[in-house]
Amino acid sequence: MWDNPRLLNAAAGFLVGLAALAFAAAAAYWLAHSALFPVRVVELRTTLKQVPRAEVAGTLASVGRGNFFAAPIDELRSALERLPWVRRAAVRRVWPDGLEVSIEEHVPLARWAAGGLVNQQGERFAGDAAAELPLFSGPAGTEAEVARRYTRFAQLARPLGSTIARLTLSARLAWELRLANGLELKLGRDADAAEARLARFVASPEASGLARLGATVDLRYANGFSVRGKS
Repeated sequence: MWDNPRLLNAAAGFLVGLAALAFAAAAAYWLAHSALFPVRVVELRTTLKQVPRAEVAGTLASVGRGNFFAAPIDELRSALERLPWVRRAAVRRVWPDGLEVSIEEHVPLARWAAGGLVNQQGERFAGDAAAELPLFSGPAGTEAEVARRYTRFAQLARPLGSTIARLTLSARLAWELRLANGLELKLGRDADAAEARLARFVASPEASGLARLGATVDLRYANGFSVRGKS
């Protein structure tokens, strides 16, 4: 081996590489534990509407910041996303001594009958809102579908001159909605068919009058609908 230049060069290269790796590991350890690079600035880049700034500050303080190279970025992000009104959070390092925090808040679309709110992406989250919101009801796991159909039903019902106060998806997957003026509409199963029934009703000459009466209208008929007035 000692008289083989190729083997000697390979062995030397291996030892140099090993030494470089050891040096890099030692340098990384020193950087991660050094007191020379403290995090001095944490900047919140988002204007918050729902999440109290004090909760954000408390969460960041409870997790800790470490130094610039060892700040627990993923842990900080996960802790922020556990706050009730935080949908997503992002934390990144800003050289030489800062962290930049961005937060996407939930924007509420409706209340969920079993508790909590539903955001505009159809995700259920823990929270409460003072604003008047429609009420959604449905089997567990159907929040996204109810939110998506709400948008379609609201567009179709707009000519009736009233907003949707409640949208229900029953255990049998039948759709019902109640407008703010008291009109109740039974749309039946199959969401696409329910949309077609609603569109047909809105286009009928009787629709506006029934809306003013606050009647209950059953649209689950092939060629018409039945009406029951309020008692």
